[in-house]
Amino acid sequence: MTPHTPVFCSIVPPHVLERLARSDNPAHAEAARRTLAVDVAQRTARAGAAPAAPSGEPSDGPRRTVYDARNRTELPGVKVRGEGDPAGQDATVNRAYAGLGATFDLFLKAFGHRSIDGAGMPLLATVHYDVKYDNAFWNGEQMVFGDGDGELFLDFTLPVDVIGHELAHGFTQHTSNLAYYGQSGALNESVSDVFGSLVKQYALGQTADQADWLIGAGLLGPAVDRGTALRSMKAPGTAYDDDVLGKDPQPATMDDYVRTSSDNGGVHINSGIPNHAFYVLATELGGKAWERAGRIWYDVMTGGTLTEEARFSEFARATVASARRLFGDGGDEVEAVLKAWSVVGVPTS
Repeated sequence: MTPHTPVFCSIVPPHVLERLARSDNPAHAEAARRTLAVDVAQRTARAGAAPAAPSGEPSDGPRRTVYDARNRTELPGVKVRGEGDPAGQDATVNRAYAGLGATFDLFLKAFGHRSIDGAGMPLLATVHYDVKYDNAFWNGEQMVFGDGDGELFLDFTLPVDVIGHELAHGFTQHTSNLAYYGQSGALNESVSDVFGSLVKQYALGQTADQADWLIGAGLLGPAVDRGTALRSMKAPGTAYDDDVLGKDPQPATMDDYVRTSSDNGGVHINSGIPNHAFYVLATELGGKAWERAGRIWYDVMTGGTLTEEARFSEFARATVASARRLFGDGGDEVEAVLKAWSVVGVPTS
């Protein structure tokens, strides 16, 4: 296993941006094409990047730094807020700072994991990246947020689960290191959705039945008439059905698994299947999702048993083994895990 392999991971899938780039609306098409071009450049740069080394010390407090790119693309930009600094006038900076903290809190207080690498890694974020940039991404070392174009997408710091999602790519990078293609890549994306949703639920004090299970709620702009978020873990394939964005292509079960060569083999599409399994597990168990369902997923990610190219069935078997180890063979947790994977059609034996 090659540890800490940095990968460029963005919140808005390429298939969405590619559709928007063909829009009849020149402004929409221009914003999408510009975003795609920047993403390609970042993805290419990360392909040859050296692995990021942990640079922190275990601590019960985060070490956050927020930078301002001032609508340019040089990273990290100008430092505008460090750990412990008071809030300023820029709401985007304040939201990024708070979101880094909310993610740190979930991992530390729910799982005893210090920062995303378990060793106190400083959390870095850059805001106001580029002009009308319709994305947010993790580049292997830090978070980067666009302001959106104001029509299709709004400020990417608005949903805290987007911040949690992208930082969770760093968590995966420093734990199981799931390869970013095919089913392992879909698991990589799903794990980020799972922990992104848990960050939001933990910050709001929500139980599983109170959560909306949406990723990116509040991100879609006024040009999107029929859409609530980027993805739904409760009902994959229903997050949007819009003339501008198109139809949410995520499947909820293996019956509708999408075979494609685009998007690294559909990593943002087929992630709907393990996403839905986690939703079924969490709601079946009830209560606070991070306490049992989240604990099982965390245990699998940090347990050292997953292969880098893990398929859904390997991950599913690992969750069953984890549930048995953590909660006992005859508990509700094992039955709920088995039910969750059965619902989505992934074998566990």
